[in-house]
Amino acid sequence: MPRAFPVDRPSFVLSRAGYSIEGRGVECRYRSLPDAVAAVRAGEVVVGALPFDVTGPIALWRPVELRGSDGPWQPDLSLPPLPQVRIGDRIPAGAVHVERVRALVSSLRRGDAQKVVLARSLRLDADSTIDPLSLLEKLVRTDPLGNGYAADLSAAGPDYDGKFLVGSSPELLIRKRGTTVSCHPFAGTAARSDDPAEDAAIADRLAASAKDQAEHRFVVDEILSALGPMCRRIDVPDIPQLSSTPQLWHLSSPITGELHDPAITALDLALAVHPTPAVAGVPRRAAMDAIARIEGPRGFYAGAVGWTDQSGDGEWMVAIRGIELAADGRTGLATAGGGIVEASDPDAELAETTAKFRTILAAFGYPSA
Repeated sequence: MPRAFPVDRPSFVLSRAGYSIEGRGVECRYRSLPDAVAAVRAGEVVVGALPFDVTGPIALWRPVELRGSDGPWQPDLSLPPLPQVRIGDRIPAGAVHVERVRALVSSLRRGDAQKVVLARSLRLDADSTIDPLSLLEKLVRTDPLGNGYAADLSAAGPDYDGKFLVGSSPELLIRKRGTTVSCHPFAGTAARSDDPAEDAAIADRLAASAKDQAEHRFVVDEILSALGPMCRRIDVPDIPQLSSTPQLWHLSSPITGELHDPAITALDLALAVHPTPAVAGVPRRAAMDAIARIEGPRGFYAGAVGWTDQSGDGEWMVAIRGIELAADGRTGLATAGGGIVEASDPDAELAETTAKFRTILAAFGYPSA
């Protein structure tokens, strides 16, 4: 039998700078994406996680209770401390990832695709059980914007029973409020430095990088192509802005629009743009085929985590900078990727994924990947 969702603690949380949302308990699990889409259009609340490839199992449900609070999420229950962790398997080893990137660059130069996001994983082994909400609390507390997400994956079926997806994503996939839609894609990345002068120089180099600007434009153009037909107006900056997390600099573009049809829901919009080229590539199908061939199934990494309420409003974040915790809480799989284009340097791409692992590793006090 599937594990029951408790009502005394949240099984879903989305935390942002200005507010947080919790889902507690479960009234209905949605076994298929069409069922969830129909439920939202019928005025039901839906929370949970979408996989990277939406043809796979989904973890979407209608909670018993959906509650919101001002400001980033803070737990209202006592949580255990986080255990110490160590890195187990590297999937694949760093040298193998470098060779995969090198082969992929050659493929791109032959015209097989324009961009493919390639990822690798770390298996973390813990000395004792990792409580997903303890990890979420640490991620939210240490993120300057209070970003964080947690979703019980049990609704995705027996293979995911008891597993949790937890992370701190800076990337807004989609937000809908009335007829206003917004998204904030991130693409183009550089690791930050503890030295202020060098950190500023890194940001300047990223902003001036033709390779990163081109990679970012792929993402913006695809989002505009997806949202454009649904909007009577859509605004995007001419050039991306610099955004940062404690670990990384990013190129990002805040995009806003006004929908023709207010009946379009946040879940409809999320499915229209997901997966963006920031986590898949261009063209989407060719990129996803390459990812499946090289990496294998991604599951919920680079999927989406979010909620949609009775009015169709809601918010979905890109499920990155996270970890999938095993049901026993003693192991977890953290995954990080980077966009590969013709100009990519394999060693630099390995370094980028290493920098992205810092979000999760730092929460456990682990120094580096």
